[in-house]
Amino acid sequence: MQVAVIGGGVAGVCTAYFLARAGHEVVVIERQSNVAEGASFGSAGALSPVHALPWAAPGMPKKLLSMLLKRDTPLLIEPRMNRQLWQWARRWIAECEIDRYRINAERSYRIAAYSSDVVEALRQQHGFEFERTRGYLQLYRTPHERELAAPLQAFLAERGVPHRLLEPEDVYAVEPALRRTAVLAGGLHLPQDEAGNCPLFCKQLRGAAQSLGVNFHFGSEVTAIEPGATAAAGLFLRIGQERFGVDAAIVAAGEGSHALLAPLGVKLPFFPVRRYAATAAIRNFDDAPLASLSDSSYSVAITRMGMRMRLAGTAEVGARTTEMRPAAIATLLKVAQQWFPDAANYNAATQWSGIVPTLPDGAPILGSTPVANLYLNIGHGANSWAMAPGCARVLADLVSGRATDIDTDGLTMSRYG
Repeated sequence: MQVAVIGGGVAGVCTAYFLARAGHEVVVIERQSNVAEGASFGSAGALSPVHALPWAAPGMPKKLLSMLLKRDTPLLIEPRMNRQLWQWARRWIAECEIDRYRINAERSYRIAAYSSDVVEALRQQHGFEFERTRGYLQLYRTPHERELAAPLQAFLAERGVPHRLLEPEDVYAVEPALRRTAVLAGGLHLPQDEAGNCPLFCKQLRGAAQSLGVNFHFGSEVTAIEPGATAAAGLFLRIGQERFGVDAAIVAAGEGSHALLAPLGVKLPFFPVRRYAATAAIRNFDDAPLASLSDSSYSVAITRMGMRMRLAGTAEVGARTTEMRPAAIATLLKVAQQWFPDAANYNAATQWSGIVPTLPDGAPILGSTPVANLYLNIGHGANSWAMAPGCARVLADLVSGRATDIDTDGLTMSRYG
């Protein structure tokens, strides 16, 4: 078939690659000038399936409320009375119940673990080098944070995932450069999880996709999707003043997806969350992290990417503007300096922010829609790289009418009735 992929982030590039490998004629339409220039650009870099587990978890509502009281809060909620915000917040709070968390965690982990295998297969097949590191570490500043991690540890134990709850001295053995005067109550180590440079991976995969015949059209924006008169007629895409016909289309456009889907009656409970990232050049390699870690108190991830450190996190729930919030970047830099004070040139760090459409339950949405020939690979939240490659492989199988490697239950539109 002739298939258009709308969006050139990690979800779109991966989808195009697997569709082309399945024998389809594929075009990627991206409004930016290259791949991975939107949310994928600001990725924390974690390929860890645990990093992809839902934000909605037992104890999180109370924890987030306490975050709002901090001067250097990593969380900001739109203060205006917004009906959509409070509707979404109620759904999110409901998903924090332990039974719902276990369901959502299983769904997210299923696709993220599969995605990790997909990325490793691509790496071996094509020889990709994307500044990969091995090992993922969660830091707990207080005993209470360790207690909140109990459902996560139980989830990992049930699935036989290698992990270890660490005392402070054991944490320092895993990451020797951690500042020992910072408050630390322990950590959770996942030795087999990985991290890396998501934009670099996307650019390498773009080359592999082009070798399979995928055409990339940059600086082009799809403004509308129009169903054909019959299912056999396919779809029509509006780009500027032009109208193009395709057999099928996949929406993988991140924050731009809602504007394309809503006119078609495809409505999903997304809500905009602005995320931030800063990237600093390492100046003292002995004082820098070896791999990837996250600060549980501030929900900030710190990842070693070759000669640089990526700091990612903080969230503005309901943000709809492109304005950069200096306090958010300051929080990222503060957390990094607390743990690795002499590692990098933090004052010269490059800054990024972008809107990430977020679902209340955390799992992505892939597969068909009520509109014939229209498919989705969206809803990965801030964890796009951890789930999008696996979603793309599954989606290519669905579009091609083939059996999928994993069960798609709970990963499609059907979960929203």
